Amino acid sequence: MTLSRINRERNRHDGKPDTSDQIWTRLRQDVFITAKSEPMLAGYLHDSVLKHGSLEASLSYLLAGKLSSSYLTTTSLRDVLYEAMTSSEEIRRALRRDLSAVVERDPAAKSLALPYLNFKGFQALQSYRAAHWLWRQERHALALHLQSRISEAFDVDIHPAARIGTGILIDHGTSVVIGETAVVEDDVSMLHEVTLGGTGKEAGDRHPKVGKGVLIGAGAKILGNIKIGAGSKIAAGSVVLNEVPPNCTVAGIPARVVGKPGGPQPSKLMDQYVEFDYSI
Repeated sequence: MTLSRINRERNRHDGKPDTSDQIWTRLRQDVFITAKSEPMLAGYLHDSVLKHGSLEASLSYLLAGKLSSSYLTTTSLRDVLYEAMTSSEEIRRALRRDLSAVVERDPAAKSLALPYLNFKGFQALQSYRAAHWLWRQERHALALHLQSRISEAFDVDIHPAARIGTGILIDHGTSVVIGETAVVEDDVSMLHEVTLGGTGKEAGDRHPKVGKGVLIGAGAKILGNIKIGAGSKIAAGSVVLNEVPPNCTVAGIPARVVGKPGGPQPSKLMDQYVEFDYSI
């Protein structure tokens, strides 16, 4: 998509809300209520959300303001982010599922507006999605530069080559690290200081593969090219060095199986408590 076409498309959406998009309509309503209740933020809320006609136009504006630098201007970065979001149906679907996941799983998220505007885990994840799109377009230098800016702005470091599904919650986000060959399937929840890393200087496929519906507690470190089975729970502070079977709870350093999670998708329950089964 050419720069002039990007600008035409973006301007066409600005000021003309897409009422067919339920998530976007709900978000605008939440932001409008916030703007009425807090006049000091009204200008910011108008510029970030209310003046735009689509979720993609708003989010590209919001993220560009946070990620721009002296070498990557707000306008040029906004164009890149908007192109990524509107060129990929996968990204469009993912950002809506991610935003819904935050509200459904995080009791601190009282509305769509709160995580959208303020939760850096959500914002970092959507920024990664644009970087991943750039990586797949073979624009590796820009993707890696964007990774660096995301890390500086949000304290979340996700390699643009990592593959991450939809319906993802990164709660708090601080010090989350996801390596180059990591795979995170749909509906995973992780808290702050989680690492999906390698074990040393090995090359090639060297990072964890996390199955659907997994819950990863705060401070957990999962290291190496190992599979974390679907529906598993990784207790806070654990160091996981070996494969985890599906629908198991692991805890400890090094982590071992200590029981079963309370449901098929612990990521949606968000229950951090670990009940030890001493018969195991």
